Order: sequence, then C-alpha cells, then structure tokens
Amino acid sequence: MGAIANLFGYLLDFLYNIFNNYGIAIIVFSVILRIILIPVTISQQKAMKKSEKMQEMMREIQRKYKNNPEKLNQETINLYKKEKMNPFSGCLSSILQIVIILSVFWLVSKPLTYMKKVEPEVINGYIEEIKNEDGKVAAYPEIQVIQRKADANEAVNINMDFFGLDLSKVPNQNIKDYTVYIIPLLYVITSFISIKITNNKKKKEKLPQIEEKTGSRENDPEEDKKEESLEAMQEMTNSMNYMIPIMSISIAFIAPLGLALYWLISNILIIIERLVIDKIIKNKEENENA
Repeated sequence: MGAIANLFGYLLDFLYNIFNNYGIAIIVFSVILRIILIPVTISQQKAMKKSEKMQEMMREIQRKYKNNPEKLNQETINLYKKEKMNPFSGCLSSILQIVIILSVFWLVSKPLTYMKKVEPEVINGYIEEIKNEDGKVAAYPEIQVIQRKADANEAVNINMDFFGLDLSKVPNQNIKDYTVYIIPLLYVITSFISIKITNNKKKKEKLPQIEEKTGSRENDPEEDKKEESLEAMQEMTNSMNYMIPIMSISIAFIAPLGLALYWLISNILIIIERLVIDKIIKNKEENENA
C-alpha cells in the first residue's frame, strides 16, 4: 500500500503546487483517478448486467440437473465459457477498490511522507519536539506536525483550509466543532443516493422477470421456495449495502477530513459515471437488438 500511496503522492503534490490548496488538489486528484478507472467501471457494469441475465439461465440449469451435481458443475462452467464471463471479475474489482481506499487513507494520514516527500529525520525531529512539549503525540503525528510546526518550516506547511473547513482536523478529536461533520455527512447522503439508484434499477429489471414467470408456469412449491430464498438473499444484500456508509462514516470519524473529502467527491463521480455508462450500455444493446 505504501508504494501506491507514494505514487499517488506525486500526483497530489503536483496538483497542490498548481492550486496551493489541499482541498482543491484532492478534488482534482479524485477526478483524475476516476477517469483512469473508467475502463474498470465500464467492465464492472457490463459484468453486472451480464450476471443479471445469466441468473435465469443458471436457475434453469439448477432445475434441470438438481439431482446430478457433476453435470450441474460442468454445465455451469460451460455457461460461463459461452458467455465469456469470469466468475471472479467482481472480486478483482472489489480488491482493487480496497487497495485504492487503503492507499488514499495512508496518503492523507501521512501527507509529509507520501505527498511532500519530507525527509524522515525532519518529520521524526518535529514529532519528538511535540512529544517533549505535550508528553504525547496524536493518532496522526504528521498532521499534528503540520498544525504545530508549519510556521517554523515551509517544508511541512500545507494549506489545508478549504472554504473555511480545516482538512487537517479529525472529527473525534474535535467533537465540539460542528464544521468537522459537514463533509462526512455529505458523504453519507451521497452514499444512500447511490444505493437508492442501484436498488431502483434492480427492481425495474426484476419486475418483468417476475411477471413473465407468473404468467408462464404453474405453481411449483419447490420453485416458490427457491424464489423466496433468492429474494431473502437479495434483501440481505441490500441491507449490507446500507451498512457500508455506516461503516465508512465510522472510519471518517477517526480520520483526517481529507479522506472524507476524497470519498465524497468519488461518490458524486461514481453516481454520474453509473448513470452515464448505464445509459450508453443500454443504448448499445438496443441498437444491437434492432
């Protein structure tokens, strides 16, 4: 993670030198990163759409070979090959997102190391000074160095004032300062909007399938049980989706506000990406079908 954080640091420092503002640099950094990841996003959405189409075929295979596990496994493999679908593509995308999140966390936690490339001896020297003065150091020593020693050394000076918000602040260390809750709250709101868009899209795609099944087959107790099981699993997935913003806000509460700002901008960009790319893919499919 440190190597990727170091790489990200070069870009963030380049942008900071242009704008001389940490917050604006993070916003532009977020935009550039999302642009770089557009091919991954497109691939992910295509995989999701294909996976949704394959679910019905998978159910048919399961019904047909429910008493023959070996044949069931073989037909499942054949289906993935035929549709050119990698069953682990979603996992790889999730792993990539986790790596980026952790790398950005390291970057905003240690901006002097990864962004400004300040010598470790200089940083450690200031940390020792603060430790001798206060008897201890904060959870993020480099952030504390920026707050306390910026006037003494330009090398550790980063302008973290973002329209009146101090991006060096950590919410759980500034409980009484209401301004530290603005960015994390906006992040949570955009997270729920993103989840709402995804869930509404799934409902629209699922409704025709339900109507088709209702009118095309007689009541089958065994199939009804399977459908109920699938619906229960979907509800559980939806519940977990709502837990993600709650978990993220927990992290944002104990991290410098720069991280929450990155998450907020990324969320807004992801919503825009999802709507635009989904529209492009839909139009392409309609043209192919026509």
